[in-house]
Amino acid sequence: MASSIQDIYITGLRNAHAVETQAIQLLQRQVERLEHYPTMVERMRQHIEESRTQASRLEQILDRLGTSHSALKDATTGFMGNMAALGHTFAQDEVIKNTFANYAFEHYEIATYKGLLEMADAASDGQAPQLLRMSLDEEMRMAEWIDQHLPETLRTYMRLETAGQTSGV
Repeated sequence: MASSIQDIYITGLRNAHAVETQAIQLLQRQVERLEHYPTMVERMRQHIEESRTQASRLEQILDRLGTSHSALKDATTGFMGNMAALGHTFAQDEVIKNTFANYAFEHYEIATYKGLLEMADAASDGQAPQLLRMSLDEEMRMAEWIDQHLPETLRTYMRLETAGQTSGV
């Protein structure tokens, strides 16, 4: 059975919503553990709120298309986000591993929104691109923030580690 462009687009929107659910869980678990990186905590909290807004935008698009997000996908990816965050908690360099993973995850989200813009065009959805571009811009800004703050994060980690202090979180 062949899928329609609309079916593919709706699946993409549902998948993106699940990714935002995963991002929220992942960042919340990380923020709970960070002690020595206040700038990072502040930016991550801001991005959690951006991710909630992005999920809401996706819900608006899905609602307008007469459907909704997938609760099963959201639950599954939310669980995966929690597990991913826990995966680094035992690492001495937890903050570094999380920073690298967050940078990669932001680029995954960037690709997701670029893909959704293509799908919206193919599905002749002229209303969604404005919302999708807003989310894309937020993801690009977060990836850029991580990139710009990577040297500071590494220096803080190395300073704390060589002083014998808790450095990973």
